[in-house]
Amino acid sequence: MSPRFADGAGVDSVAAMATELRDSHGRVMRDLRVSVTDRCNFRCLYCLPETEEAANFYRTRWTGAGTTVASVPIAYEWKPRSELLSHEEIERVVRVGAGLGIDKVRVTGGEPLMRQGVEELVGRLSAVRGVRDLAMTTNGFLFGRKAKALQEAGLRRVSFSMDSLDRVNFLRMTGRDGLAEVLDGIRLARELGMTPVKVNAVVIRGMNDHEVEALVEFGRQEGLSMRFIEFMPLDASRAWQRDMVVTGAELLGRLRARWEMEPVGVPERSAETARRWRFADGRGEVGIIAPVSEPFCGHCNRLRLTADGKVRTCLFSIEEHDLRPMLRGGATDEELAGRLVEIVRGKEAGHRIGKADFVQPARTMSCIGG
Repeated sequence: MSPRFADGAGVDSVAAMATELRDSHGRVMRDLRVSVTDRCNFRCLYCLPETEEAANFYRTRWTGAGTTVASVPIAYEWKPRSELLSHEEIERVVRVGAGLGIDKVRVTGGEPLMRQGVEELVGRLSAVRGVRDLAMTTNGFLFGRKAKALQEAGLRRVSFSMDSLDRVNFLRMTGRDGLAEVLDGIRLARELGMTPVKVNAVVIRGMNDHEVEALVEFGRQEGLSMRFIEFMPLDASRAWQRDMVVTGAELLGRLRARWEMEPVGVPERSAETARRWRFADGRGEVGIIAPVSEPFCGHCNRLRLTADGKVRTCLFSIEEHDLRPMLRGGATDEELAGRLVEIVRGKEAGHRIGKADFVQPARTMSCIGG
């Protein structure tokens, strides 16, 4: 029986058993998104909406303009802490994955900065041999409290979620009056030398689509990489509608009407999710992530590990694969690696958004991990 990974031991034996995580469509997995908690301190419109304004916005879409109704609270059942993977268990999965070719790891949530000791976990992951790119996605509200410790632990890249520059609209979209804290966090990341600092904005028609140009100008002034993301059906209220999606093509048309831009070339069959454009004057770049209107499933190289130990082969998977029994049941690293290889072979060809047979995942983005 080969030893479990301890300070990197066991990587070679796992790699010898299976050299890569290749699915039945020929895609090789290199990117692992690790959710460290399902809890979040925001209640974003497109994920966990619970404010009256958010509920009214959605319901006017259903019942017609001018109609408002009282908010109906959504019951969230957070996972008990005993069901969440420990730091050691998360590190072990990442080590085994790295032995199979995973070289990019992104720490997500929920809101990852709500995970107790997240900086200690980042330190563990940054030390995993084979991981060349360790990043985090955060809403930024708590970033100022932990930024220096995270940097010292090995975090080099961070992406912030910020959907509005208007305090009132920010509150409407997130359920939290936290714009000032997020802006401070973004600027602190730059001061600490984290690069690139990315800012993600989910664009929803009738909610924040009028702010696209202002967000771009903010990014240009602050030296940020802005990313605009199409609104996806991952909200807890299951109120997503196609006409609320501002498509990537529409976004690009608006941006090119105002700024001279040129595409950033990427290698053929790149797994990069964003179509990137640089500004002709050299002041930054913008990316458009359009999974609804322009799916990039054919080049997808991602896996997701949920906070409670489930592997998801697609953001929109309706099936999850539970690693926790193996992690807590004495399985060897070779057995765990073999299970990952088996799971990846069954990865979906692509999501089914817009198809008649599309089924929205049971869990929201907060529980899946971004």
